[in-house]
Amino acid sequence: MSLLTLFVVITLTFFMMHMIPGGPFTEEKAIPSFVLEKMNARYGLNDPIHIQYGRYLLNVLRLDLGPSYRYEGMTVNELIGSRFPVSFAVGGAALLLALVIGIPVGIISALRRGEWPDRLAMFLATLGVTVPGFVIATLMVYVFSWRLGLVTVGFWEGASTAVLPAVTLALYPAAFISRLVRSGLLEVLGQDYIRTAYAKGLGEGRVLYVHALKNAVLPVITYLGPLTAGILTGSFVIEQVFGVPGLGTFFVTSINNRDYTTIMGLTIFYSALLVFFNLVADVCLAIVDPRIKLR
Repeated sequence: MSLLTLFVVITLTFFMMHMIPGGPFTEEKAIPSFVLEKMNARYGLNDPIHIQYGRYLLNVLRLDLGPSYRYEGMTVNELIGSRFPVSFAVGGAALLLALVIGIPVGIISALRRGEWPDRLAMFLATLGVTVPGFVIATLMVYVFSWRLGLVTVGFWEGASTAVLPAVTLALYPAAFISRLVRSGLLEVLGQDYIRTAYAKGLGEGRVLYVHALKNAVLPVITYLGPLTAGILTGSFVIEQVFGVPGLGTFFVTSINNRDYTTIMGLTIFYSALLVFFNLVADVCLAIVDPRIKLR
């Protein structure tokens, strides 16, 4: 099913992209027709569409995503290899931060249901879910860069400039994870086996962390599949605001340039990550929940 999903993604993206008027060498300033003809012939864009499609599928099977039409002398594989580590570093830090914040906040909110910690946590979680990322990113830039001058924005200097993008990327998933943990834990704490555990004299900590939390985090594991793929490949908006040279920014640039091979390559790369992490999430669910069997 994973391979079939990737095949459908490749096919739909390829044909829809070629249906868009214009081409990768279409400019505002007209290019001489003989030059345009030679450029199209060089990359095989004059061939029938089914020939181009078959050739591209064969190259994908060899893990060759082709040359970039806009970055002379570079392949799409090289471009992904140079940009993905940046998005991976920022996204990995954001994912870890989201888990470190979201799970404890969800636990505290569930245990103190109806009290001020619960109301405060859910208010902040609602803000984190509803406020758009570009608004938070703009506020981060204004406060920490413009007003306080603590960090530099617009230039990539490694770890020091990755803090604000990572925090901004982490806020939405942290808020969503806290809500998932809270709702899951409240449901589990009302089950009969939890009351039985208390009746046996088990301490609250053991009941919570050994019996209740394992079942309460099942929705979080499901959510982590697509979240991990999306956050590791970078956010288009966040990377644009903070000037992070990651895959998100590169994807937007390739679309504006109508760089067919780069658009296809990044779409396939993101889809492969999404399918892979969804598969990992399914396996983790089967490990955590004995009611789910691996066959």
